[in-house]
Parts: sequence; C-alpha cells; structure tokens
Amino acid sequence: MIRIEKLKKVYRTEDVETTALNEVDITINQGEFVSIMGPSGCGKSTLLNILGLIDNPSGGAYHFLDHEVSKYSERQRSMLRKNNIGFIFQSFNLIDELTVFENVELPLIYTKVSSRDRKTRVEEVLERMNMMHRRNHFPQQLSGGQQQRVAVARAIVNNPKIILADEPTGNLDSANGNDVMKTLVHLNDEGATIIMVTHSQFCAEFGNRIIRMLDGQVVTENLLSKAARL
Repeated sequence: MIRIEKLKKVYRTEDVETTALNEVDITINQGEFVSIMGPSGCGKSTLLNILGLIDNPSGGAYHFLDHEVSKYSERQRSMLRKNNIGFIFQSFNLIDELTVFENVELPLIYTKVSSRDRKTRVEEVLERMNMMHRRNHFPQQLSGGQQQRVAVARAIVNNPKIILADEPTGNLDSANGNDVMKTLVHLNDEGATIIMVTHSQFCAEFGNRIIRMLDGQVVTENLLSKAARL
C-alpha cells in the first residue's frame, strides 16, 4: 500500500540547511496499524505530512497505492489525497463557523457527493460516533472529547483507505483518549490502514507495529501481538 525508499526531506534557508528526513525506508501493508514514535524534531511529523500527500520529499521514492508520487504536483496530490486519506489532528482542526454536521460533511462536498447521499452518510457516521444529538452544535459548544469524536467522524465519512492520526489523544484526558484509541482499533479491525504519530507508549501499543525515529532516521521497528493492544 505504501513504500518509501531512501526518502529525504531537506529544508533550506539562505544560511541554514536542515535535514528532517535522511534516507528513510518504510513499507506499510494494507490493514496495518502503525505507530510512529520519537522525540520532538525527529522527523515523524514531516514523515506524516509526506505520507499524507501534503508535502513532497526532497529525494527518494514514494509509492502510494501503486503510484510513484514523489514528484506529483499539489493538484495531483490533492486528487489522490481527498479520495483515499482521512486525517485526525491533535488540535481537532474543526471549523468554528460550521456546525458539527457541516464539519463532517465537508470532505463529501470536496469529492462531489450528492446532497442526498451526504445527508445519509453524515448521519450514519454521527450515529456511529454517538454525536448525532450534537449535529447542530458548533465546535466551541463541545467538550474536547466530543470535538475529537467529530474529527474522527470527518476523517472516516469518505471511507478512506488510510487514516493518518497526528497525536490524536494529545489534547484529551485519559478517559477520552482511551475512547479515541478504541475507535481507531475498531476501524483497523474493519480494514482501515492506520498510521499514527504519538509520544505515548500506551497509545502506541494499540497498534501492531511501532516505528521509532531519531534524527530523521528509523532506528527500530517492533511488531506487537494482537493481544497486546486489547
């Protein structure tokens, strides 16, 4: 599903050159739940942005769903991204001026789903996330846990092949964070491929593989048993 080879990302200014990723090799198979860990500045968020087709690498190859995408334009990346990837962010990234229903509906508008089908799909996913009773509320009227459930609903409403989660429990208390992790495990059990960046060893162990990064490189990979995440 995803294969990166000798992937590099270098940021340059007039005076400084910073290597964020240094010849990274990773393969992620369909149906995996991969946790990426490492200290701040190790390159994990840069890697997630490239995997999510938000940014291009400076060098190396990136194979995504049988496409070699490392040199794709923003338009090409956008087309591939909106049909295949759902994003969950630490800061939720909901739009304050839109209701819960409208926030979740947004990806379906981008992919030109009919209004009738949008209504059905949004209502189904809000029911699933136990947020239907909040459909007409605005984000600032919700608790942090409720906002993250809306963010998860938005990420999955298009039935994406891959879900990318960037510190999805970072702004939540332990109870709400645990609920989000159980939801991700459930989505993974249903077939979604999940790639999650986290600082939390506890959260990382909900996955079935942990990749640890340091100074822009992968330093270890560990497989976890299915029982370890239950």
